[in-house]
Amino acid sequence: MTLLMNGIGASRGIAIGKVHILERGQPEVVEYCVPESEAEAEVQRLERALDTAKQQLKNTRQRIPVTTPTDIVEFIDTHLLMLDDATLIDIPAEIIRHEHCNAEWALKKQLDRVVDVFDEMDDPYLRTRKDDVIHVVSRVLHNLQSESTATHSLPPMRDGVVIADDLTPADIVMLQHQGILGFVTESGGPLSHTAIMARSLRIPAVMGTHNARRYFKNEEIVIIDGTQGVVFAGATDALLHYYRSQQEEEHKYFLGLSQIRDRLALSLDGTPIQLLANIELPEDLQAALAVNADGVGLFRTEYLFMNRATLPDEEEQLHAYHRIIEVLDGKPLTIRSLDLGADKTLQVGLQKECPNNPALGLRAIRLCLKDPALFRPQLRAVLRASAFGPVRLMIPMLSNIQEILQVLHILEDLKKELRAEGLAYDRRLPVGGMIEVPAAAISASHFARHLDFLSIGTNDLIQYTLAIDRIDDEVNYLYDPCHPSVLRLIYQVIKAGNHAGIPVAMCGEMAGDPQYTRLLLGLGLRELSMQPAALLEVKNRVLESSIPDMIRPCRAALKCMDAEETRQHLHTINL
Repeated sequence: MTLLMNGIGASRGIAIGKVHILERGQPEVVEYCVPESEAEAEVQRLERALDTAKQQLKNTRQRIPVTTPTDIVEFIDTHLLMLDDATLIDIPAEIIRHEHCNAEWALKKQLDRVVDVFDEMDDPYLRTRKDDVIHVVSRVLHNLQSESTATHSLPPMRDGVVIADDLTPADIVMLQHQGILGFVTESGGPLSHTAIMARSLRIPAVMGTHNARRYFKNEEIVIIDGTQGVVFAGATDALLHYYRSQQEEEHKYFLGLSQIRDRLALSLDGTPIQLLANIELPEDLQAALAVNADGVGLFRTEYLFMNRATLPDEEEQLHAYHRIIEVLDGKPLTIRSLDLGADKTLQVGLQKECPNNPALGLRAIRLCLKDPALFRPQLRAVLRASAFGPVRLMIPMLSNIQEILQVLHILEDLKKELRAEGLAYDRRLPVGGMIEVPAAAISASHFARHLDFLSIGTNDLIQYTLAIDRIDDEVNYLYDPCHPSVLRLIYQVIKAGNHAGIPVAMCGEMAGDPQYTRLLLGLGLRELSMQPAALLEVKNRVLESSIPDMIRPCRAALKCMDAEETRQHLHTINL
């Protein structure tokens, strides 16, 4: 009998292989008292476990194949940096000294505090960064309990399918090196570093399959469909034949994508489409350049402010932007101003009580306008960076006109300062706004009068419109870009930009999903920014599309009454 289990499709593709179940859950932590005289010895025990964890990750990093993209290696480096963070070193040590408890309990206590802060975050991408902290702490706890080796190795699993409670980015690198075909985890979501890494390495993955290890057996053949988010066991011959044929088609498809890397993104009717990359770290640029992105449509600047005790000054921020501009060599860079909130502060803010509803709290542009000491140095750095190449400034989470007017006033004030100091900048620096809140989408025509471009952030726009947490696996099935209200808001923003004569882009995940490419082009979008791994697939869809032929059916899709009707319409558009 065929068993079907549903989960979250975290990485597209199909894998067929024998199951390898990894029984390596979170270590059990028990509290016990440590005599005051032995507290320092317990602190040293913690430090030894941290040093061992560092060595384990360094060993993993050394074993990463040289062909692995730079952005993948950075995930390992991120975990190494966490092991040097005072949050995981100094604070647990102080807990041991003051509460006279064992190292495991002190570390777990601090982990719980940090996880609580991340759980309150409104930004889904930043909220899932707690997975990285949990992975790092779990490694240290295993070391404390003498349950891991110096290499933290995994058993051989070539041509197999891994099923586990959870997997770390380091695990994915090692498993990929061993030749796994795909993986299934009981926890996790599509925005975790593990999921992002799986997509970059094109490893099919399904996550959020609760209790999967109870239903699958070692060595049995399973099918992973990372596109649909399903896992099959006991498949019939007909089902196996179907998925194997799908695998062959997929293999041919990706081989063909490499041939279009250097082609211009022109539709069949000759319309040029800009395809840009979203990046989080300067090192991510290598992945963007590898697919010949037209530039950077979204540079998240939060990494400059996170995991540190002090704010980065103007010069440090300028240096970071300048490095990226040099690498882009004339291609445009869109810098998003800081998108942190009261619940997403620096290390010193981890002890701060979070608002009951951070979605309605002090974040992004609201926080920046309230704290000029945070905002003004970044704006000065962006202005000065604009002297070195084509730079655009993008303001996140706008909800009313007063916010953008305040930003423009501050920019004019800073331009006067720079002129007085004899510092160069682009006097025509384009300033744009992210449309992520329904109120901003509805008032897009008003924003367009004051801005040089608009960019639709679909991740938040969909969540705010539908009141759905997309990484909560209890309700994420309701997160649907095809919802009629979402599509109508998107079209309203596009019309507002066109009427004002300014560009409209999209930088949410919807922009990188080829099933929506024709729909977005038909509705009028001409600029899409996405994860680099998705760019060639979207380009391929652009090359196969005639925009004049799509305008009428795409606008007809706006009249659909529900998401299912829209999907049926979308299927016809994509034929």
